[in-house]
Amino acid sequence: MSGNSLGAGGNLMQALKTRMHWHQSRQKVLAENVANADSPGFRPHDLKAPAAGPGAGGVALAQTSPGHLGPTGRRNGFDSNNAPRFEITPNGNGVNLEDEMMKVAQNQSDYQLAASLYSKGLGLMKIAIGKGR
Repeated sequence: MSGNSLGAGGNLMQALKTRMHWHQSRQKVLAENVANADSPGFRPHDLKAPAAGPGAGGVALAQTSPGHLGPTGRRNGFDSNNAPRFEITPNGNGVNLEDEMMKVAQNQSDYQLAASLYSKGLGLMKIAIGKGR
């Protein structure tokens, strides 16, 4: 028997669990950015998303038309998530509260989606082994 007897379902559950942990860590980093919005010289930080490409056992997206969003969420070469930020306060602080709060809201929404999918997956596994109804 292999180390992962759950197969693809186990891989999906592990990926969702990893994603939820990443969102929790990211929420902490974003909260620190907001908390330091008035700290002189502070630069905002963010976490790199966990790998989700074909090498990481995930599903890769394909851009089927030039007008569609690409695999990285970019459209026609523009990535709004990585757009250059031009606001620097006189004390050298680079935190833009509007941007940070949008990231916080999106992160929270993404976490709730991953948690919901994880919960549904557990329910399906219980049904599959005959213990859920």
